[in-house]
Amino acid sequence: MAININNLNNNNQVNRTVQQQQNDVKNQVDQKAVNTSQATRVSQDSVSLTPQARQLNDIQKKNGDAPPVNQKKVDQLKEAIQSGAYKVDAEKLAQSIAKFEFDLL
Repeated sequence: MAININNLNNNNQVNRTVQQQQNDVKNQVDQKAVNTSQATRVSQDSVSLTPQARQLNDIQKKNGDAPPVNQKKVDQLKEAIQSGAYKVDAEKLAQSIAKFEFDLL
């Protein structure tokens, strides 16, 4: 029976492999703990709205409270315009435009 002197340290290599496996398992457990901790932090996140977003939300609420369009009146006006029966008072229109522009300032 021949003795292989090249593998005398084989027992040390086995011990080292077992230690490496134990370290790998420990690292995996630690990584799972970190991932769980990060997942917990995610559930604690919050959202804040910008002033512009709040203003848009207010406008949308006001728009929802607006009265519905009177489709019958719209149809009557369309018909009057098409038939030529609808007359525009240019002076009154100019005054309304000027008032609107002044109110914007």
